Amino acid sequence: MKIESAVFTRSARTLDDCPVSTLPEFAFVGRSNVGKSSLINMLTGKQHLAKTSSVPGKTKLINYFSINQQWYLVDLPGYGFAKVSRSQQAEFHQEVSRYLSQRNNLKCIFVLVDARLEPQTSDLEFITWLHDCALPYAIILTKTDKQGQQTSLKLQSLMQLELSDLGIDNARCFESSAKTQRGRNKVLNYIESFLEKKPKEKGPKLALNWMKKRKGG
Repeated sequence: MKIESAVFTRSARTLDDCPVSTLPEFAFVGRSNVGKSSLINMLTGKQHLAKTSSVPGKTKLINYFSINQQWYLVDLPGYGFAKVSRSQQAEFHQEVSRYLSQRNNLKCIFVLVDARLEPQTSDLEFITWLHDCALPYAIILTKTDKQGQQTSLKLQSLMQLELSDLGIDNARCFESSAKTQRGRNKVLNYIESFLEKKPKEKGPKLALNWMKKRKGG
């Protein structure tokens, strides 16, 4: 998939504030400081599209980005984000849950997981919730450039084992790196597989040949 345009559209506080649209949506979510903004910028090829910060939990709204005017990339707040009260977290998580479970044109939820860490309880609980709700999701392992390949493989195997113990097998998983652009094409191609294919237009020669046949020429 070629990204020709990527534009911030709007922010929504609740599901009811989300834009009225039938365009396919693909949501990105993960724990705070998982590298979500950097990944979004890498996927779209726009360095400053999503704001990056050294302070975890800056995303507190449901942010919409229009991609190629064909689909929406939706940036969701991280679970476990800092510097907000428990009541704010509860309210916020409720709205994200409503969005994930009730948004009809949501095609896939990409769960971002830090590839450098052993499986985190919050990640496993969130993935289990998606699985139990029969919501479409895939896992993206971030920051794979920050450690050796053998360490990455070991932690990936551990993640798969933990998920298997929870009754989740064969979860779709992508490796990524915002620095090296690893995984960019695979993730974008996966998104493209959900999009409707436009019918090919008949070329002038085909149309001319068809007309000749109609006239018996």
